[in-house]
Amino acid sequence: MDEWFVRRKGLAYGIMWSGTGLAGVVLPLLLEWLLRSFGFRTTLRIWSCVLFALTLPLAFFIKPRLPYSATSHVKPFDLSMFTVPAFWLYQLANVVEAMGFFLPGIYLPTYARSALGAVSYGSATTVLLVNVASVFGCVIMGWFIDRFHVTTCILLSTVGATIGALVIWGLSSSLGLLYFFCVLYGLFAGSYTSAWPGIMSDVVRKGEAAGRGYIDPSMVFSWLAAGRGIGNVVSGPLSENLVQGLPWKGETPAFGYGSGYGSLIVFTGVTALLGGASFVWRRLGML
Repeated sequence: MDEWFVRRKGLAYGIMWSGTGLAGVVLPLLLEWLLRSFGFRTTLRIWSCVLFALTLPLAFFIKPRLPYSATSHVKPFDLSMFTVPAFWLYQLANVVEAMGFFLPGIYLPTYARSALGAVSYGSATTVLLVNVASVFGCVIMGWFIDRFHVTTCILLSTVGATIGALVIWGLSSSLGLLYFFCVLYGLFAGSYTSAWPGIMSDVVRKGEAAGRGYIDPSMVFSWLAAGRGIGNVVSGPLSENLVQGLPWKGETPAFGYGSGYGSLIVFTGVTALLGGASFVWRRLGML
């Protein structure tokens, strides 16, 4: 990706990330039908064959822009980004944001059923709306990242996700309002990873300016993905504790906060807010 795109690299990554949201719309419906029709064993076999048949031809197009050298060299495992303080600041915000990002996708259907009395289709629509909105959010964020500083783009994602969680979801008293939150959250929170090309460029630029030599941007991308994975894993047991015993239920007139999921909503909003810390750090001269 870095060899093929320069001026529109952010847009290219945004389109790539939008595929995850599109898959989140199509695959649940397809897999649900397969499971209901054939059972999980046959479904797994069918999906394995489909995945192999769809991805194998695409491997032909995954090739570098520059021709291979006549003399092959083993590429060293580049960890030089660890010596750049900016990387750790971005990574810290990235991990914290990931700790709350995945929670709505897990709990929104249950919340819609238990708190708002939605039927099965209505509750499943919440996740579909988040994924559909993230398709557009990723592409839009990719367009922005090519034109504005990465911390400004992250701020945009942060503001939308935080307001969506703490205000819209926290005060939601109807299914329509919850659906509005799903669209808002998908647009803004779902686009966070599309800001990574900007982080990659900033870390590489700061590393070279500090005399660290060449930093492989693909390695920066890999470690950002690893950090997001860490946040995802940690969020599982944390979320179980947050909803255990349905805290705050009936203790506040705000419907979302008083539904038993209040602590989960607050955690989602606060982690989304802290995920935008890089904007503040830049204003303080730390980035």
